[in-house]
Amino acid sequence: MKNQVAENDLDEAVIVALGCNLPGAYTSREALLEAALMALSDEGLELAARSSWWRSAAWPDPAGPEYLNGVAIVRTALSPAETLAALHRIEARFGRARGEANAARTLDLDLVAYGRMVLSGDLVVPHPRAHERLFVMGPLAEAAPAWIHPRLEETALALADKAAVGRDARPARASDEQTKSGH
Repeated sequence: MKNQVAENDLDEAVIVALGCNLPGAYTSREALLEAALMALSDEGLELAARSSWWRSAAWPDPAGPEYLNGVAIVRTALSPAETLAALHRIEARFGRARGEANAARTLDLDLVAYGRMVLSGDLVVPHPRAHERLFVMGPLAEAAPAWIHPRLEETALALADKAAVGRDARPARASDEQTKSGH
């Protein structure tokens, strides 16, 4: 598995954003997210590349627990709707309880893009707000800087530069997460 995707593979890239601010049953948020990455293959989502983990304040209320976020680029034979259903099953396995919007959570998996597809209706692809969030675009620019947004026709790198939400997002060092979890 590579940390970056070749430019010629980006038109087929299925991009999944991962995030959490509660470790659930795991020793740390990083351990939970690493386990979630491994769970992708159980649902027919083959990991092709990934970003490092990024830290950011909770949004919209920065008083909440800090988030750890990243991006996975996967290959799959699943349709976009099947992919989203698979992501929801993984969230449930990791203790995600849906309720209040923007509440603290053990795992949040978002389907950011499915190749060059543009869908609207019950399933919106690309994700309608991902391009505004540095905690998504920063990791995506790390893993696939030349990826081009299917609607906006801008690269992940350019969108990371413009992202207005989560401007405090930055790559986390492994020692940062171990310190947070008390290890």
